[in-house]
Amino acid sequence: MRLADIAARVGGTVEGDGSVEITGVSSIEAPQPGTITFLADPKHAARLAGLAVGAVLLPIDGPAAPVPAIRVAHPHLAFVDVIEQFHPAVRPLPGVHATAVVAPTARLGARASIGPHAVVGDGVVLGDDCALHAGVVLYPGVRAGNGFTAYARVVVREDVRIGDRVTLHAGVVVGSDGFGYVPAPGGIRKIPQIGTVVIEDDVEVGANATIDRAALGITRIGRGTKIDNLVTVAHGCEVGAYCMLAAQTGLGGGTTLGTGVLFGGQVGAAGHLTVGAGVKVAAKSGISNDLDAGGTYGGIPAIEIGQWRRGMTALKRLGELLRRVRRLERKVGVTEDGE
Repeated sequence: MRLADIAARVGGTVEGDGSVEITGVSSIEAPQPGTITFLADPKHAARLAGLAVGAVLLPIDGPAAPVPAIRVAHPHLAFVDVIEQFHPAVRPLPGVHATAVVAPTARLGARASIGPHAVVGDGVVLGDDCALHAGVVLYPGVRAGNGFTAYARVVVREDVRIGDRVTLHAGVVVGSDGFGYVPAPGGIRKIPQIGTVVIEDDVEVGANATIDRAALGITRIGRGTKIDNLVTVAHGCEVGAYCMLAAQTGLGGGTTLGTGVLFGGQVGAAGHLTVGAGVKVAAKSGISNDLDAGGTYGGIPAIEIGQWRRGMTALKRLGELLRRVRRLERKVGVTEDGE
């Protein structure tokens, strides 16, 4: 593909020879001849020196490049467009594999693809262009919209509702019972989990993540949200639209996230609390109270990020500070018992 054609696709301006043929994509860390890469942050401009690629995507006001370039407002987003051009998504062929089990009462939309050993229960309704890969199990009453994709060994429990263009990666479990128990004389009593899960349009859930059904009502994942591998969303959570939850995050039951919340890896929320819209939380933080909208937080318990950083800086000097205090105490005659 000619560089000029790529520029037209991404809405950029060619700098240099627009007739250069581009054969694929590569990263700036591992450049390949004839490919196109990108540089989004000018502070990494040194990587352009001697760059062995066919072309590079650069910010409009970015540094000069030793190879032909495309100037564009958002190089990273433009690079995603180029990747899609060279590596278009491939969907499995329509049809039901001979080893799949599809209930007579299930309804499959046009061009459905049902893979080996998949199980589609009674009353399941799938929209058009759905793909169930090997070993997927949809319990009775599941409803999923157009373009639903479930990779190998996904399990969706009874009566869960899934919107359009939702992707569940391998091993995801949606709608299993929440962790609901009551200590009772002689043992622990299970609370029936009679709610459900609703996953709205354009959600993507990473491998082996789990989303539990509500005890009562709905566990909801908002439109456009992206959930990484090994995330746990407990019963009754409300995750707003366009949130991003990185790997091994855990949301305790009844947690509410506003629109556009961003959690780093291994963030934990204690449950029955609210995180406001636009909040960012640093990796490995623990949330024990409500967090106000728009803030950035870190630490255990999670506090305002500037305060947390100052505390971490002071912690590194704690030994030195203790030694200084003891020297001062000796000078003024204060003993270890404070007298």
